[in-house]
Amino acid sequence: MASLRLGLTQPLPVLVEARYRAAKSASSLIFSPTELTAIRTNSGVPVGAPHNDSGLFQLRYCPALGKKPTPQSDSSPKKIDPFENPDKDLFITDVPKADPTHFLILNKFPVIAQHFIIATKLNKPQTRVLEEDDLDLTYACLQAWSEQEAEGKSGKLFAFFNSGEHSGASQPHRHIQFLPVERMVGSEAAPKWQPLLDMIAASKDPSELKLPFFYAWQPIPPDPTPEELHDLYLCLYAESAAAVRKYIRSNPGDLSLHDSEDGASPFSYNLGMTTDAMIMCPRRREGKVLQSDNGAELGFAGLNGTLLAGTLMVKWQEEWELLKSKPSVLDDVLEAIGVPTAGI
Repeated sequence: MASLRLGLTQPLPVLVEARYRAAKSASSLIFSPTELTAIRTNSGVPVGAPHNDSGLFQLRYCPALGKKPTPQSDSSPKKIDPFENPDKDLFITDVPKADPTHFLILNKFPVIAQHFIIATKLNKPQTRVLEEDDLDLTYACLQAWSEQEAEGKSGKLFAFFNSGEHSGASQPHRHIQFLPVERMVGSEAAPKWQPLLDMIAASKDPSELKLPFFYAWQPIPPDPTPEELHDLYLCLYAESAAAVRKYIRSNPGDLSLHDSEDGASPFSYNLGMTTDAMIMCPRRREGKVLQSDNGAELGFAGLNGTLLAGTLMVKWQEEWELLKSKPSVLDDVLEAIGVPTAGI
């Protein structure tokens, strides 16, 4: 069992929920509620998906994010590494228990309940290629969460990783994030939705989905070894690197490789992962400025690895209304942030 691989004495969902409830009660984390709806691109993309409740992008509106003050850069202190000395009220457990290399911790500012993170105990760079233990422990968490399905309960996690300046990454200390899918779905009244990666993995021909950005994906075999997981990741990484370089050759000046002298990846990307599949999307921008019909700026729609779950979040009412009313805006955002499939 995955719980044993992690060295857990209780089921992972039990540990996370207990810590989340205690931290929220103690005001050690700040949960921001969101409004939720579902949108499609102008052509109903994902194209090829049945035009029912599947194939929708989830749009969240979180006004609390727009109320956070932005500190002046010249007076702000050096950015604190939240994983160097983990907050005891957010800390869940070390993993594996014997000779731990990583630990689990709650996200301090969640918009999805029980959003948690696996981080390296050593301060390893977020921009370097992931190692076997990063992926093995991530998969073990995904599997441990899904074990509750055998007990008749809903249980699935979506894991995502942001690497590089265009990926939506916020911390340089290596970490991978987890969102409980059942918590992402929302209330029964919310539009039905399934993660984008699940839809890609279930499709007989994912190319028919015609997403406006390049991605590479692979199914994960049952009970993969650490080596198998790492090989899958490196395969996706190689495919993504090839797509980035091809795009740069065809579109000089639009995208440049990052400095990789320190071992960092030469390109930004997001990684998504479930127990069934792994997906990677190279990035060329963090987001896109949204504009009204008269050209006025409404806000910046930024995306991180939750893109690969088929989600997008905004913090201003004007952005929320624009994306709901004009499907073409979602097309523009998705094409802007990734490597356009038309350009490679």
